[in-house]
Amino acid sequence: MNTRNFIIYQSTVGIAASIIFPFYILFLKNVGSSYSQFGWAYGLFALTAALSYPFIGKMADKLGDHLLLAIYSWGMAVILLVFPLAYEIWHVYVLQIVMGLLGAIQKNSEKAFLARAVNKETAGVEIGRYHVWTSIGAAIAVIATGYLVDFLTIGSLFYIASIAFAWSGFYVMKFRNENK
Repeated sequence: MNTRNFIIYQSTVGIAASIIFPFYILFLKNVGSSYSQFGWAYGLFALTAALSYPFIGKMADKLGDHLLLAIYSWGMAVILLVFPLAYEIWHVYVLQIVMGLLGAIQKNSEKAFLARAVNKETAGVEIGRYHVWTSIGAAIAVIATGYLVDFLTIGSLFYIASIAFAWSGFYVMKFRNENK
């Protein structure tokens, strides 16, 4: 997969994440009853990610970035289908742990792909260009979702994002198969 196709993939997952995460707090507020529960939910996410990075790094070198990015995309697609069904705070905690693992897979795989793909002499320029395009997509998604949420339920946003994540998993695997 070339950098342009990677930007398309990352923009898609960035858009999907941007559909959910700014409004995700509203969903959590409806499930939790205190700010400490917010803290635990986000803390479990971050702690799971932190503890899983060494294992994920080893897996990235063995399995390859494409497969791990697809696992992230499809995992997020499934988890977002389950999120609207969560009604107890412990459900949210379990989902946050899974999302922490998936987030670590994405973050590590993104960095590994970029490290392998860019020219060392122009890495700053290439990575800067990459971040411009992925950030523009995410910003547009947040703004558009702000309008969309006026007409849809927060739960429906999870389903829309799930579809985008699922598509991105197929998209990234298309390039893995072409490289064989």
